Amino acid sequence: MTKGTERKGLRYPWPDPPAPGETIEVAEGVLWLRLPLPMALDHVNAYALDDGEGWTLVDPGIDTPACRAALEAAFFGPLAGKPVTRVLVTHYHPDHIGLAGLLQAWGAELWTTRTSWLFARMLQLDEQPVPVAETLDYWRLAGMERDLHARRSLERPFNFADCVHPLPLGFRNIAEGDLIAAGGRRWRVRIGHGHAPDHATLWSEDDDLILGGDQLLPSISANLGVYATEPMADPVADWLASCRSFQPLARDEHLVLPGHKLPFRGLPLRLRQMIENHTGALDRLRGLLAQGPKSAAQCFPALFKRPIGEGEYGLALVEAMAHLNHLLLRDEVTREVEDGIWLWSLR
Repeated sequence: MTKGTERKGLRYPWPDPPAPGETIEVAEGVLWLRLPLPMALDHVNAYALDDGEGWTLVDPGIDTPACRAALEAAFFGPLAGKPVTRVLVTHYHPDHIGLAGLLQAWGAELWTTRTSWLFARMLQLDEQPVPVAETLDYWRLAGMERDLHARRSLERPFNFADCVHPLPLGFRNIAEGDLIAAGGRRWRVRIGHGHAPDHATLWSEDDDLILGGDQLLPSISANLGVYATEPMADPVADWLASCRSFQPLARDEHLVLPGHKLPFRGLPLRLRQMIENHTGALDRLRGLLAQGPKSAAQCFPALFKRPIGEGEYGLALVEAMAHLNHLLLRDEVTREVEDGIWLWSLR
């Protein structure tokens, strides 16, 4: 094994990821794959669990030619040509479920939470050539810059249909407390929320492994967003509650296999960091709003440590809305419409 590293109190047994099409054995019967993504976060981690006659593949990536090529290279290389008999998806986001339908077409059974399957199938079927009116209204109320709003109103928005393989009917529901046999282990399902509703994490009852998806990431913060589909949602409260529910279960020796970045140890510390990341952001937001009313877009400096360009603008806007909603639902702020924009003020 390559000598590990330590950063900010977390320990990384493998400082370098596998190349596309290759794998690293992180535990007996568990292989780590790195699949390419066409975005700033340029990869997603998948994990192959050896079931003897076939593999359980966790989070098989997005449906792009590069991701397919990397997955196929792994199939005929380190996976030794054995079939993927089950694909297990932690949550419905396209970089995690994008190729699940293709694997189903090749004979695999899909296991995921009911919420994830319903969201993914609904969004895959809901193709939009331009943003719908509700989304445009939401962006305007959140304070999106006028020129950007005008341009995006004419552009094709992000569509699941562009990067998620069609999902056929039929899946196996997994839920809180379920016990799943895979890779020579028994995995206990523990559900988190905030980044995605009903996000599955899997905790081995036979050793120290955890399949964390995007609920347990080591060095980046999972996006918590509020969208026009549920404009009064409070994913920040959901995220904080999930982190706190995991704290009594977490041990320093757990090896977390995350959806992005590197496998790590030090989960109790990481859960504290994840909580403090958002409680600190809320404190900074309160300080900004104490200076006077602000739109969600005007709150970026309090929430993010870097300038926000057009590439990150959409995710930043929905995350700002998430933190403002959290304060609104706790009656800490007020919200009024002025010139077609929500302005938020501290009480």
